[in-house]
Formats: sequence, C-alpha cells, structure tokens
Amino acid sequence: MPRRDSLSPCAYDLLDRRRFLGHAGTGLGAIALTQLLAGDGLLAAETADDKQGPIRPLIDPSRPNAPRKSHFPAKAKRVLVIFCSGACSHVDTWDYKPELIKLHGKPIPGGEKLITFQGQQGALTKSPYAFKPRGESGKMTSELLPKLGALADEMCFIHSMTSKTNTHGPGENFMSTGSVLDGFPSMGAWVNYALGSVNENLPAFVAIPDPRGVPQSSMNNWGSGFLPAVSQGTPFNAQKPIRNLRRPATISKSADRASRDFLKLLNERHLKRYPGDTQLAARIASYELAAKMQLSVPEVSDLSSEPAHVLRAYGADDAQNKIKAGFARNCILARRLLEKGVRIVQIFNGAYAMGEGVGNWDGHKTLKKQYDLHGPILDQPAAALLSDLKQRGLLHDTLVVWCTEFGRMPTFQKGASGRDHNPSGFTCWLAGAGVKRAHSYGATDPWGHKAVENVTTVYDLHATVLHLLGLDHTRLTFYHNGLERRLTDVHGHVIRDVLA
Repeated sequence: MPRRDSLSPCAYDLLDRRRFLGHAGTGLGAIALTQLLAGDGLLAAETADDKQGPIRPLIDPSRPNAPRKSHFPAKAKRVLVIFCSGACSHVDTWDYKPELIKLHGKPIPGGEKLITFQGQQGALTKSPYAFKPRGESGKMTSELLPKLGALADEMCFIHSMTSKTNTHGPGENFMSTGSVLDGFPSMGAWVNYALGSVNENLPAFVAIPDPRGVPQSSMNNWGSGFLPAVSQGTPFNAQKPIRNLRRPATISKSADRASRDFLKLLNERHLKRYPGDTQLAARIASYELAAKMQLSVPEVSDLSSEPAHVLRAYGADDAQNKIKAGFARNCILARRLLEKGVRIVQIFNGAYAMGEGVGNWDGHKTLKKQYDLHGPILDQPAAALLSDLKQRGLLHDTLVVWCTEFGRMPTFQKGASGRDHNPSGFTCWLAGAGVKRAHSYGATDPWGHKAVENVTTVYDLHATVLHLLGLDHTRLTFYHNGLERRLTDVHGHVIRDVLA
C-alpha cells in the first residue's frame, strides 16, 4: 500500500473500501439531484454563455395549468386556427393567376408527363370561380368565398407555403405537429406546455371538430405526444359537448359534492405522505379542473343566450343548410371560448369519414360540384367569426391562422374534373395580433404550381406563431429519448416580413 504522505487526502481515502463506497454513493446522489433540478428548471440562472440553451417551463406539479411567463413580451394573447381539412385549393380561393387563365387547356410548361399523387396530369385549368378585387387593397380573391374575401384588408397572405408530403394524414400531422409521423405533440400542446392557462375553469387548448366528424389524423391534430398529458387539447363542439360531464340523475348534487370533497381529502393526505409524487399532484389537479368544467363547459356551450342577430350573422339559423348551421355554431363556440380566456382554439372545417371530397376539400374528381357545397359552409360562419372578434376588440391580441394541409394542382387530373394534391406551393393566411394587414408575402409560379418567391415551410409558420406568443421556437424544448425535441425540429425561421 502506498505511503499516506505520497498521496493526496482524497486519493488516499479512495484506497479505503468503505470510504470509496461512501464517496460513490454521495456522488451518484448528487448526479441524480442535478438531473432532477435541471428537469424542473431549478438550477442556477443562466449566464451570458447560456443564451443559446433550451428554455423549459417551470411547471408546478400541483398546478400544471398555472399561467407561465413567455420568453419575451408577446403580441398575441391567444390563437385561433381555422383548419380546412382535405387540402383546399389555393388557385380556386386566394392565389389569383392571370397566366393560368391565359394558358387554360394547355399542358403545364415543362411538366407534360407530370405524375402526382393519383396519377398523370391533364391540361392547365383555370378556376371555375371568378376572381375580384376586394377591400381598399384591391386584393384579388375568388367568388367561392366572397364574405371572407371581403375581409382581405384584415389578412396577411403567405402564398409560398410548402409541405413535405402529398398525403392527407401525414399532411395534417405536419401542419399541426411539425412532423409527418404520428406521436408528436401538436402546436397547441407546445403552447399549452410553455404558457399554461389563464383560465382556471376551462382547458387552455380546445379543438372543435367539424359537424360532419373528425379530420383524417383525428386526435394527432390536438394530441400531446411525448409532452405531459395535461398539455393535450380537449375536443368538443356545439353538437357534441364533452362526454360524461353531467352528473347521473341517480346521484344527488349534495352526494356528488360530498364524494368530490372526500376524494380531495384522501388525495391531499396521500400527497402529504409522498410530497415528491408529481404524478399524483397532476392527477389531483386534473380532477379539480374536471369538476370545474362540469359547470363551465355547459355554460360556454349553451348558445341560447346569443341574440338572434348574432345567430343570423354567423348563419347558425340556416334551416336549409344544416351543416353550415352546425359549423356556424362551432364558430360561435370558438368566439365564446376565446372570450373566456382559452388560449388556443383549433376549429376544423371538413371531415374525413364521409369519403373523398364528400365532406372535405379533397376535390379530385368533380371539384366545382364539391366546392359549391363546401364554400358556403365555410364562408359566412368564418367571416362572421373574424368580424365578430374585431367588433368585440379581441382581434388586436388574437392571432388567427387559416391553413390547410397542402394545396392542389393548377391542372385537372387526366380524365377527371378535379385537381390532385400539391405540396409544392399553396396559401395560408394570418390575421390579427402582430401581423401586417392587407399584405401578401411570397408567390407561386405564374400558374400556381410551385412556390418560387420567398419560399416558406410549415416550420416557418410554426416559428412565427410561437414568436407572436412571445416564445423562441429554437429554445422551447422537451428532452425526449435522448434528444432536445422542439416543435420546429432543427428547422424554421420567423417570417419577419409578415410582422407588423
């Protein structure tokens, strides 16, 4: 054994078995403590050298829905997403192409044998809907959506959006989650994870499915993926409120309240015995929110208090078009939720289960016949929602996002009267908090096939939405399977030119 005076005290201690095991035990404990503190954001404040590191929200397990600070001052307090499921055609709605009219009936330049999702393309085909100048800006939009077009001065168009896929399910996933794969958190879940809720009685994130059903990717559009489950959206609409919310008739109100109070007592006692049990704390918080929602959700979903002129403005009283009336009631519900402090509302126009193009914007075979049905369902209710938000003073701090999973071809499919899928260039628009009014950004080629000017991606759109909410998309992360995951993956740039 070496002489003691030839070794440092620390090195000499390691030669002793008991001291070695003791140091190893305390060292491993310190490593574990550091990991726990890092996960909860309790390590020392960052220095100038840490500016590029991740920012994880500090979440109190006993109050997982509590409001949290943004990374920097936000322009938008809340977000409304209007998602047209089925891939709404940009060249028949927002993207005016005079050259497409001139080239009507001719092969697409350089793509005479172009094969897309369903097969070979036919000739370039102008829109069956005339375009007209709208508002003071004179923005050209289609007569398919005249009421929304009349609000073009409120909108900031992104005409150069691109996607990574030409398939509906992955396309919906990509637009809602930033990944074409299943299992990734939705944009709303990321916002919920980062900022929490400003309303103690309602979810922070609500998804409103179309009256005809859910979109193709269903709950992927509002799921939490690998984020905490409390971050996921709560789906319900004006036709189908949250299930199992009402107290059974066989249980009295007093017995129901007594049961909840007793359960709360038991949970709190258990939490005192195990103060580090974060899952129990989160479960207690979810039970308490569910109890509050028994009162708050029926109240916000009850549209009987809405004046007749409001129902009429939205088209909710349309006895001839039941689907339009149902979507209109969903739009009114969306406005009421935003008024009550729900931070993210995602409303869907179009459903999957009814088949190709029947209940959604997937116009492959007979586009005009199908769009003649879908246009009126969307137009009046969505336009009324946007106008209502402005009239009530909510639009100045609400960001509205209109999107679809990808666009459609400027050609008709060979042997058909409809357009195939087109992820190479399509349109989304923003309105409200923090974005320019009456503005157009980017462009597709002269006939509307590919984005060629200021090409943007879904990652850029997500980065911009997060930015307007006061969040840095490059630093909002969640550690999962050895990776620092984020909504925009390793991509994305804030589209600065659309910011007011």
